[in-house]
Amino acid sequence: MRGLDAKPRHHPLTTLAESVDAYLASHPEPKRADLGRLHERFKSLFPGQPVSYFDGLDDNGKVVANPTLGYGTHALEYANGASKQTFKLGLSANKTGISIYVMGIIDKTLLESRFQDRLGKAKITGYCIRFGKLADIDVNLLMDVIANVIHRRCD
Repeated sequence: MRGLDAKPRHHPLTTLAESVDAYLASHPEPKRADLGRLHERFKSLFPGQPVSYFDGLDDNGKVVANPTLGYGTHALEYANGASKQTFKLGLSANKTGISIYVMGIIDKTLLESRFQDRLGKAKITGYCIRFGKLADIDVNLLMDVIANVIHRRCD
């Protein structure tokens, strides 16, 4: 998967902001509205930092993931010592709903053990929070959880 340091891939006549807008607009309602609400709230967690866009393709054009919007930056370190820049917080639509990726969590049981029973109808695994629609979850708790983890590293 390409990191933030990879050359951005969007149509040469569009800007990154236009690619982000097109990604958000490409989803049917009500998912489009939910993604838009989360996008605006996530941008507020990283004031002055640009949003990144990963199109889900590897360097050979093969689909390897769902397209993802990224907020903030995080140095992802591999066991072999290699590292790459990626997002701190990711937002991605999937066939059944929305996934949020909170990178940099050391304790992979933290989110699930502390918040699974309180967040609502969501599936939490490691660094991913997955749900069908915003109406299924406690959005204020979601934002508190994310802000606490990304700014305080509560693990």
